[in-house]
Amino acid sequence: MSRETINTICAKFPGAQLSDPFGGGHDAWKVGGKMFACIGTANTGVSVKTDSVETAQMLIDAGIGVKAPYFHRSWIHLPLDGDEEELRHRLGVSYDIVRAGLTKKLQAKMPPRNEGSTAIIE
Repeated sequence: MSRETINTICAKFPGAQLSDPFGGGHDAWKVGGKMFACIGTANTGVSVKTDSVETAQMLIDAGIGVKAPYFHRSWIHLPLDGDEEELRHRLGVSYDIVRAGLTKKLQAKMPPRNEGSTAIIE
């Protein structure tokens, strides 16, 4: 999967916005001002949030990703050459986790996410 494909997927999430808060060409995707995905300048993969440190470690142990550099231990870094369906799923889960953590007022202003919803919001 390419950087462009990941950006296309993230752009389809309701309320998602692309920014470069660190400068230098990072693609940081946010919803409600909170990051759910980030592609660094090295362009090796995408870092996404998981629901816990334990889930992140389980995914690392399973070989799905590695510890996301510079992020909390609940984040993992997925390689661009990884399984496309897994990447799509993890992007959606990360988005849903972050969106679910927003205020109810802010969530109510956003349209629902229909495509590939996860159990976190449903």
